[in-house]
Amino acid sequence: MPSPDMPEVTPCSQQVVLGFDFGSRRIGVAVGQGLTGRATPLRVLPARDGIADWAQFDRLIAEWQPGSLLVGEPLNMDGSASEMTLRARKFANRLRERYRLPVHLVDERLSSFEARGRQLERRRQQRPPRSNEPGIDAQAACLIVETFLHEASMARRQGADINLEQSNG
Repeated sequence: MPSPDMPEVTPCSQQVVLGFDFGSRRIGVAVGQGLTGRATPLRVLPARDGIADWAQFDRLIAEWQPGSLLVGEPLNMDGSASEMTLRARKFANRLRERYRLPVHLVDERLSSFEARGRQLERRRQQRPPRSNEPGIDAQAACLIVETFLHEASMARRQGADINLEQSNG
């Protein structure tokens, strides 16, 4: 049953994007809708030293049929690349090759920090955690999707022609 924090989201096509918060042990997943600009955390998938369980990704892609994929790019605060940045880029390239979909890299500086803050705020408001509540990594993926959708919306307002199905990464 949907709640105000977790609206019911169902698969549809074209303007749907899937976002990933890449990690060496976990990969957070969120879905976003370009038409509404909303994002919802879905789940956290396990990884082994950054290697994804591709069967789980195959199911996600088949279920949601996204027009494009988003991968958080964990840059250092000064904008420079780190080892994790390189690994996230490699993951993005694997997604692009495997699914033949546009893949956008999204600056994710502080997304995990913000996700933890949101989780703490929910707890502060004394909302009991739900057993099906996605983890921090899925919340971080949701922030990645929200960032991308917000930036695309702002660019459209400024007259740029943004296509969620074109890759910039």
